[in-house]
Amino acid sequence: MKGSFPIQKFENIKTPFYYYNTALLRRTLDCIRAEIGNNSDYHLHYAVKANANPKVLNIISQAGFGADCVSGGEIQAAIDAGFHPSEIVFAGVGKSDWEINLALDHNIGQFNVESIPELEVINLLAGAKGKKARVAFRINPNVGAHTHANITTGLSENKFGIAMEDMEAVITLAQNMTNVEFTGLHFHIGSQILEMGDFVALCNRINELQERLERHHISVASINVGGGLGIDYEHPEEEPVPNFKDYFNTYRKHLRLRPGQQLHFELGRAVVGQCGSLITRVLYVKKATYKQFAIVDAGMTDLIRPALYQATHAIENLSSNEPEETYDVVGPICESSDVFAKAYDLNKCSRGHFLALRSAGAYGEIMASHYNCRELPRGYVTEDFAE
Repeated sequence: MKGSFPIQKFENIKTPFYYYNTALLRRTLDCIRAEIGNNSDYHLHYAVKANANPKVLNIISQAGFGADCVSGGEIQAAIDAGFHPSEIVFAGVGKSDWEINLALDHNIGQFNVESIPELEVINLLAGAKGKKARVAFRINPNVGAHTHANITTGLSENKFGIAMEDMEAVITLAQNMTNVEFTGLHFHIGSQILEMGDFVALCNRINELQERLERHHISVASINVGGGLGIDYEHPEEEPVPNFKDYFNTYRKHLRLRPGQQLHFELGRAVVGQCGSLITRVLYVKKATYKQFAIVDAGMTDLIRPALYQATHAIENLSSNEPEETYDVVGPICESSDVFAKAYDLNKCSRGHFLALRSAGAYGEIMASHYNCRELPRGYVTEDFAE
């Protein structure tokens, strides 16, 4: 595994930093494209919230993906990276006026609307510009997902989406508005989902809702099923590319699309998660009464997932081939939760050794903060280390 990192070129780079393997990113994108094939009814949008590194975004845009954005800043980042505005969808429960106006000015493909007040504001702002905004309604399907409670989004208790019982009334309201055009339904049940049965349950719910709408003589041009496919955090080398075959086959088998109906996907973590690592140096090895600590210069400010979600990331000592010892791998932040792993076996660590925290391509760099007045780490892609 160490051979995939140009460690000899890390010496002159300030740690911590994010390292992106663009060969793996392109391989992942090619795999997604291969599974989709030539199906013109399938549309792929990359969820920018997973990673907005400009070079990463540019590679994804060049692969022909659209963008799924949840803020005005993400819309601008996507446009700057080369995504075509007509392939951008804008989601989020709290779109501000300036963000809506930005999206209208760029003529984005679609707003994923999550409430009646939001719909009314979009209609008002579009009218002021003499435009007609394309809108899909995010319906909360009350479908649970086998994932961390903080990243489930499809239950009735979550803040996202419009309740199923309000679906017909909201669509009718939109159809009677002058400056919006109803285009479809949007769903998303959560992130880091590895059990295909969760997506089957979503398909079944969408099938039910479509039948309901047809009884009211309401047709739907497009269905957006969100994303949510997870990655293997514990064994990144064994499954560097997620199981896209089963993922897409699940929808082919269980979702009953109508003739001509378009299907949209919003994959994020599954696209970029495995191509990124957080590279950090060991500052000290501290021996305590019952354990020893590998204290590194990266902290929860640089990769918050372990502290926020109790997430596991594989860790490698890139500098050592000595026998393994057991460490708590911790950062320098003044918080007891600044811990990357407890009782973790690593090749013997010494001051100055490089460690790689794997599977940090998603929700790593994008969630970094200045807490403790720390400098934001830089992100480097493979090409940065070319001869």
